[in-house]
Amino acid sequence: MTVVTVMLASSGCSFLIGRSQAKEIAEINVSSPELREGEPLPSEFSCDGAQGSPPLRWSSEPLSDAKSIAIVVDSHSPSESAVQWVLYNIPATTTELGPNATASPPEGASQAKVTSGKAGYQPPCVKNGSYRFSVYSLSGKVELPEGAPLSDVLKKIADLTIARGRLTVVNIQ
Repeated sequence: MTVVTVMLASSGCSFLIGRSQAKEIAEINVSSPELREGEPLPSEFSCDGAQGSPPLRWSSEPLSDAKSIAIVVDSHSPSESAVQWVLYNIPATTTELGPNATASPPEGASQAKVTSGKAGYQPPCVKNGSYRFSVYSLSGKVELPEGAPLSDVLKKIADLTIARGRLTVVNIQ
């Protein structure tokens, strides 16, 4: 897990969005009725709250190659970096998740074990940090066995990414 965390911290998740210059990556607009770009994460979506994952919405130009969606939430603070949530194999026709989607993910979706070693949304606890909610449109499904290492899941997401977008909040309110 430490290797994945260090890779996230040092790369700004660039390994998730691919480094190939040969492949054009489309843009996804990511929003939330509860989160605002550059504003604090409401405490109800942190380890001090009981809401679980915040609601998210996304849109992009039509992508005929899109076969699934993945969501990766990572955090960075002066003291640590972590992956808080990975939800993947979301149907490509899905354009939003309601609050606490970790409790009832979309049909067919899977949740990876994150930095904490648990699957599902692990709410951030560090008050001063950056929390990134990234949405990826994928050209296929992430075909890995249940319980696959986080690094394998993230690599597969990177390999399949055809579009991406991000909503970043800072600190915890």
